[in-house]
Amino acid sequence: MTQPAGPPTLRRHNLGLVLAALRAAGGASRAELAARTGLTRATVATLVEPLLGAGVLIEDAATPRGVGRPSRAVRFADGGPVALGVAVDVDTLAGCAVGLDGVVRAHRQRTRDHRALAPAAVFDGAGALPAQGRNNVGARVLGVGLAPPALLSRGSDAVRGAADGADDARRPPGTDSPVVLRAPNLPRLDGCRPADALADRLGFPVTVDNEATLGALAHLDLAPDLVYVSAGVGVGGGIVLGGRVYRGARGLAGELGHVVVDRAGPACGCGGRGCVERYAGMTAVLADAGATDLDPLAAALARGEARAVAATTRAAAPLGGGLASA
Repeated sequence: MTQPAGPPTLRRHNLGLVLAALRAAGGASRAELAARTGLTRATVATLVEPLLGAGVLIEDAATPRGVGRPSRAVRFADGGPVALGVAVDVDTLAGCAVGLDGVVRAHRQRTRDHRALAPAAVFDGAGALPAQGRNNVGARVLGVGLAPPALLSRGSDAVRGAADGADDARRPPGTDSPVVLRAPNLPRLDGCRPADALADRLGFPVTVDNEATLGALAHLDLAPDLVYVSAGVGVGGGIVLGGRVYRGARGLAGELGHVVVDRAGPACGCGGRGCVERYAGMTAVLADAGATDLDPLAAALARGEARAVAATTRAAAPLGGGLASA
C-alpha cells in the first residue's frame, strides 16, 4: 500500500478477521471472536451488529456459561448472500455460488473450447453460467469473481460497478479495469477488459484476476509460504509469502508455465521458447503420449504402457525444473 491505512481500510481488515474466525468456528460468541481475533469485544460488536441486522448472521439462544451474562453465539445464516465465481479456461467453463461461510451452494462445469471464440462469445457463455447458479440458490448476490488464464494489467479500478454503463470510449480517465496483457492460449482475448465485459452481462460488480493467483489466494490457510500450481492446457502458478499472495512489481509474479527451461526449445504462445508449458501442459503431454484426453492417458498409465509412462516422465523434468527455479 502507498497510503496510510484509514478507518475504512481498518474496518475491512477487522471484518475479514471476524468472518474468517466465524468460518473456522462455525459459530462463536462475541467474546470468543474477540479472543480468536485479538480485537476488543466492543470492536467485534460494532462489526457483528450490522450483519445481524442485514440477515447475514443470526444469533443463537442465550447459553449460560458460568458466572456472568449468558453468551449468545452468532453464526452465518442459512440462505445468506453469496458471491459468484466464474472460471474461464481454455476448454472448460465453470461457475459456482459461495456463501460468506465458505460453503459452495451451487457448482456447474461444462466443456467449452474457447480458442476460436471472439471475446464477446467467450463472455456470453461466461455470463450464462453464474446467472443459472444465481437462480438455483435464490440468494442475494454480493458480486462476481472472474478467473481467466491470462496476464492482466493492474488496473486502477479492478471492480466495475453495475451502475457504470459507460463504454470504453466514454469511461473517465483513471477508472480503467484490468486489461488482458497476454493470454498465451486464448490470444483473441488480448487487449480486452474481462471485468467490464462480464459486468455488462450480469449487472453485478466484477473482480478479475489471473486464475492461478486466485487459486493461490484460496489456499492461504494451508501454509504461510507456498507455490500454487494450476495445470491444464496451460500451466499457471501463484506464490504465497508470509501468508499473502506475492504479485511482483507488475503483478505478473508466479507465472510458472512461462519459466524457460530450454532456450532452444519449441515456440510458446507467450512469445518465448522452451517454456515449461510447452512440455508439461496437457496438450503437450497428450500429444507425446498419443492420448486423446486425460482419462485414456490415466488408463494407459494404469496399464503401464511404455509410451504413456515415458511421456509423463519427460513432462515431469521441466515441471520440476520450473518449480525448483521458483
